[in-house]
Amino acid sequence: MSTASSQQYPIRRLTGVEIAAVGAYVPEQIVTNEDLQRTLGFDPDWIVQRTGIRERRHAPPDMATSDLAVRAAEQCLERAGCKAADVDMLLVGTFTPDYLCPSTAALVQHRLGLRCGAVDLQAACAGFMYSLVTGMQFVAAGTSKRCLVIGADCNSRILNPTDNKIYPLFGDGAGAVLLTPGSPEQGMLAYSLGADGGGYDLLVRHVGGSKQPFETATAGETKHFLYMDGKPVFKWAVRLVEENMREVVGAAGLTLDEIKLVVLHQANVRILHGIADALKLDHAKVAVQLDRYGNTSAGSIPLALEECVSQGRVRRGDAILMSGFGAGLAWGTGVWRW
Repeated sequence: MSTASSQQYPIRRLTGVEIAAVGAYVPEQIVTNEDLQRTLGFDPDWIVQRTGIRERRHAPPDMATSDLAVRAAEQCLERAGCKAADVDMLLVGTFTPDYLCPSTAALVQHRLGLRCGAVDLQAACAGFMYSLVTGMQFVAAGTSKRCLVIGADCNSRILNPTDNKIYPLFGDGAGAVLLTPGSPEQGMLAYSLGADGGGYDLLVRHVGGSKQPFETATAGETKHFLYMDGKPVFKWAVRLVEENMREVVGAAGLTLDEIKLVVLHQANVRILHGIADALKLDHAKVAVQLDRYGNTSAGSIPLALEECVSQGRVRRGDAILMSGFGAGLAWGTGVWRW
């Protein structure tokens, strides 16, 4: 079990970067709790009570993670008025790539017609925060003028449909942001990235890597599916994220009252409420969309952010607190000045 404290990890500042536009995409197929009851025998009331999730989106058989990413990116670039030729860096956060090799980013780059570097970053549900900070570094260093950052996951492909504790939690989706140079006041007033490999076995896919290749699996084995030990992960997330968010907000020179919007990884409504209650945050400040989309892993923060921007909940100068957390165990938290 992970016992890491976020106080052991550095907090940095990274400004001069703007989010020029946000895009999102989810598959059309809605899978309700009642659908899961009818097809797999799951208890709809248990799902809502334990997670807050009422429905999620599943990609059709001919749609992969790269397809989700491309759709979100196209909307983002259109909103930014940015041509493909003007994008000079592409980062894709995902732990459900189309292939183990090559990168999903390479496929997305080709589909979008980009001419730039393209690479995946794998930090599971913290993947978007890692990708966001990495992309910001390119822009802040002056080595990128328009960096496209995507968080995308097709979780329905890596879940065991007979596992009634995990299968209902996840959905498929993607979100994208376009990073450009901004004012000295814009960007991350403070951020923290961390990981504790001591908790690697709490959220893991055992089969499919170099440790245990697919051909070593026995017939009927399910270890190629995602495994999660839910209770310790829940306790770790609430404890560490609450601690980390306090530290990062303080390092940004702000109080929690000055935070206008909180965009957390959409894992479980009890985690969202638990963190908000521990910080004495107004629940109205906390973005919640997992009731409709479930846990979309690296897609969850940009999906939630896009919805808030589209609803007019984000204005220039607002301080937005974001945090992603999950397998690794990895986390990333930041205060963004819009």
